[in-house]
Parts: sequence; C-alpha cells; structure tokens
Amino acid sequence: MSKILLILSFIILSSCGFKVVDTSKLNNFLIQEVKTIGDKKTSFKIKNNLLLSSKKNNENVLIINLNTVKKRNIKEKNIKNEITKYEIVLEVEVEFDLLNRNINDKFTINASGDYLIGSNYSTTLNNEKKLIDDLSENISDKILNRINLKINDI
Repeated sequence: MSKILLILSFIILSSCGFKVVDTSKLNNFLIQEVKTIGDKKTSFKIKNNLLLSSKKNNENVLIINLNTVKKRNIKEKNIKNEITKYEIVLEVEVEFDLLNRNINDKFTINASGDYLIGSNYSTTLNNEKKLIDDLSENISDKILNRINLKINDI
C-alpha cells in the first residue's frame, strides 16, 4: 500500500508544469532611442543602464521616453531639530514604442530610500550619490523586466 501511495504521489508531483526560464531570450530588443525629461543626472544613469542591456541586430526596435522626478524629503530630525536623515523618492514615467509591431505602453515605477547625514558635507554628498546610483539601477532593472514581460506576452 505504501509503495502504491509513493508511486502515485511521485506521478502527481512530477507533472507540476514548472519550466526553467531561458535567460538567452531575455532582453531580445534593440533600443534605438531614449528620450529623457526631468532630473538630468538620474535620467542619464537610467538611460545608460538601459542601453547596456540592449542587443544589437534585433528585430524588436524600441523607442523609450523617460520622465524622471526626484524628490528629497526630510525623514528624521533629532532633539535639537537638526536633520539626521533624508529620504529620496524617484518616480519614473516610462513610455515605450515597439516599432515593428506598432505596440506602445505606458507605466510608472517608483523607488525610494534614505541616507544619513554625515559629519562632513562631502560624506553626506557621497551617501546621497550612492543611494541615487542604487535606486537608478533598481529602476532600470524594473523597466527592463516590465518591457520584457510586455514583449514576450505578445
């Protein structure tokens, strides 16, 4: 009885339909142009990350429009009413056009993080720069994932 139960459970569990994702088919597009509006420094970093993921000589040609908004808010103050922590919120509105299939899509991606005020002004600037770099890379990955999902659904 236990052998039959073991064989039966093996048959049921082995046909679950799990399929390994083929990573060679990801990012199967060529970014022809990236137009940016808004915060120039952050948009430039996102644009470079997107262009690095583009594959040359591909039939899926994209034009991407980015509208980047960077907000810096005070997150914490100490007892002396001195600022100890800032929060940065990046909001990117993405619109892309797939030229050969006449498909376009528009979506918004948000990312936020906080950084500490250092003892020196240069330390504070370095903390802010590192945070913006991390958030830009995170947003770039989210944009690429969203575009891949949209292209592969079709």
